[in-house]
Amino acid sequence: MILTLAGGVGGAKLAQGLYQVLGSELTVVVNSGDDFEHLGLSISPDLDTVMYTLAGLNNRETGWGLAGETWNFMAMTERLGGETWFRLGDKDLAVHVERTRRLAAGETLAAITISMCARLGLSCAVLPMSNGRVRTMVGTDQGELAFQEYFVRRHCEPRVRELRFTGADAAAMTPEFAAAWDGSDLKALVLAPSNPFLSIAPILALPGVEARLRARRVPAVAVSPIVGGKAVKGPAAKILRELGHEVSALAVARQYQGLIDGFVLDREDAALAFQAEALGMQVLVTDTIMRDPESATVLARQVLEFAEGLR
Repeated sequence: MILTLAGGVGGAKLAQGLYQVLGSELTVVVNSGDDFEHLGLSISPDLDTVMYTLAGLNNRETGWGLAGETWNFMAMTERLGGETWFRLGDKDLAVHVERTRRLAAGETLAAITISMCARLGLSCAVLPMSNGRVRTMVGTDQGELAFQEYFVRRHCEPRVRELRFTGADAAAMTPEFAAAWDGSDLKALVLAPSNPFLSIAPILALPGVEARLRARRVPAVAVSPIVGGKAVKGPAAKILRELGHEVSALAVARQYQGLIDGFVLDREDAALAFQAEALGMQVLVTDTIMRDPESATVLARQVLEFAEGLR
C-alpha cells in the first residue's frame, strides 16, 4: 500500500496516475483545511477535486469541478441576489447537499467520503486528513482572511504574511489515516506536488503526523510543485516569495528537509539536484509536468520505482 498526502489540482493529478498503477493499493489522504461553509452547505474543495479526478469526472480544462457541468443554480442564486463568488455547479451541488445532510445526521467526513468514492466506482481509499474542524487562515496585508476568501474571492491578491491552521492542535487524524501508518503492507509515502504551505502543511499540523514522518519505517518521497522558478498551478510561487523564501524547487526541498528520503525534480531544475542532495535526500530528475492522465501515470511509475530503490 502506498500512502499519499495531497491537495489541490497537482496532488489530484499525481493521485490519478498512482491510482492507474496501484488500484486498491493506494490510500490518498487529502487536506481539509480548505473546507468551509457556504450558502448553508459544507464544502470540501480539495477532497472533491481528488475524488472527481480519480473517478475521471473532473473538468480537465479548469482542474476543478465536474466535466459537462451546468450552472442553473448559480444563475438563479444571482437573480435572487445571493452570493455567487464561489461557483457551485448543478452536479457539484448534489455532492455538497448530500455531504451536509449526512454530517448533520452524525456521520463523519471520512465515512461520507469513503461512501461517495465507492458510489463513484473508486477502489482506492480517499480520506480527509481529519474528521475535526481545521481551517486555514491567511494573514495578509489586508488582515486575516479565511482561505477561500483569500483564494477565490480575492484571487490570491493580498500579500501573505503568515498562515494559521485553526483547530489543528485539537484535531486528530481520521482513524483510517492513523491505521494506514501502521499497516504491515505500507511500502512508501508520497507527498504529491501540492502547495507545501496550503495543502501539505495543514496535514503536517495535525498532532502526530510530522512525528510519524520523522520516524518513518518506509521511504518517503516528495514531488516538487515548482518548476523553473514557477508554480505549475496556483499561488505556491507567490507565497514562497512573500514568506521570504526563494522561488525554486530547492525552497520546497528545504520545507521537507528531515521528513523525506527522496525528492523529485523536473528536468528544467536539474542544476538544483546537488543542492537538494546536500539537504540529506536523494534526487530523481525527470519530466514532472502532468499534461494528461497518461503522463501522470508515467510520472507515478517513476515515483514508485524511485521510492522502491530507497527502501
